[in-house]
Amino acid sequence: MIIARTIAELKEAKSALQGTIGFVPTMGALHKGHLSLIQQAKAENDHLIVSIFVNPTQFLEGEDLDAYPRREEADRKICELAKADILFMPTVDQMYEHDELSIGAPAIRGYILEGQKRPGHFDGMLQIVMKLLNLTGADNAYFGKKDAQQLALIMQMVTNYFMDVKIIPCEIVRDEKGLALSSRNAYMSEEEKVRALCLSRSLKRATKLIMGGKLDTVSIKEEMLEVLKEADEVEYVAIVDRAFRPLEKVELGNTMILVAAWVGKPRLIDNIWI
Repeated sequence: MIIARTIAELKEAKSALQGTIGFVPTMGALHKGHLSLIQQAKAENDHLIVSIFVNPTQFLEGEDLDAYPRREEADRKICELAKADILFMPTVDQMYEHDELSIGAPAIRGYILEGQKRPGHFDGMLQIVMKLLNLTGADNAYFGKKDAQQLALIMQMVTNYFMDVKIIPCEIVRDEKGLALSSRNAYMSEEEKVRALCLSRSLKRATKLIMGGKLDTVSIKEEMLEVLKEADEVEYVAIVDRAFRPLEKVELGNTMILVAAWVGKPRLIDNIWI
């Protein structure tokens, strides 16, 4: 595995690759969720590039940029064992210059739900993803469904800018109790991790209601909020179609149910696709 810390090193390492390239962008602190993306990308492509970059432009003032977990040696070992061809770990100076062009999230879908609570977050996220996709020249790039709104906006960016890469959505990975894996789970105590299970339980409650024939989204949300009382604060429960338009009735095959809540220090998100 080649470790590239500069753009020049990445380009040199990439020039030796022949065949399809699978790419997994991460912010490090890798867990089994990341590993599932890496393994899928490895299996479906001739070569694999993984990036680790904690992107400052997608953190808002007061968020956990400085405290975000960084485990470079452990992450490097995981990528090595997964047989990545290149691990790209650039510095901020490599990725950004002063007064450069920026990319703006769409005016509607970029400023609802996650975008409403974190205005500007998706601008920074799209900016770094475009840079990384351009630098790696990936044929296929792998993103988890847990960040459903992020995934949708990346797919829109690829379409709107005619980018020659295929975005592969990957299933959410959970621990044995059902908690969606996240680097920020490390912030929680064991007691908080137990309470955090209310997110996945609320989605299970919604699924059970829908399977039982209840499609009215207002009543589904009410029952989900009952389950979510174990969280310290619920930011939103949303039932939307694949284009993130609010639904009055669940549309089977075209519905996402999303939840965001605080449990202890971290802000957690989860969702299910119906």
